[in-house]
Amino acid sequence: MVRSIPMVEQKLRVTLLSGRTIEQGVGKEQGKSSSLYFEACSMVYMDRGDMKKLGLRNGDKVQVTTPQGAVVLKAVKYLRGATPGLIYVPYGPWANAVCSDATTSIGMPSFKGTPAEVEPAPDKPVLTMEELLKSEFGR
Repeated sequence: MVRSIPMVEQKLRVTLLSGRTIEQGVGKEQGKSSSLYFEACSMVYMDRGDMKKLGLRNGDKVQVTTPQGAVVLKAVKYLRGATPGLIYVPYGPWANAVCSDATTSIGMPSFKGTPAEVEPAPDKPVLTMEELLKSEFGR
């Protein structure tokens, strides 16, 4: 009997959303250099089926790429329902690395609806806030 091996996609086109989470808010109150803030913000919620398409398990590292940049994050299964084609990155420096800073004259950047690609990044590190800021701004 020949087993069929499921095809795993290399990259997945998705729509990026960003916003507040309770964990991000609690981490922010503890301090943006705290491990709690790092854990709460350096991750991306993904649909269980989308993770399966990429061959990912909960906690695996992925690279999220948008026209604004790229960042490596920890993939976490979104448990509240199916959200195929959507990813969610909590507000913070990691989201800022891939969201546009254009305000289009309204005074607030758009953190919703950014086209993105997600791909497995098992050999790339999730940068600390200090490392990320240094890579983004060179200081």
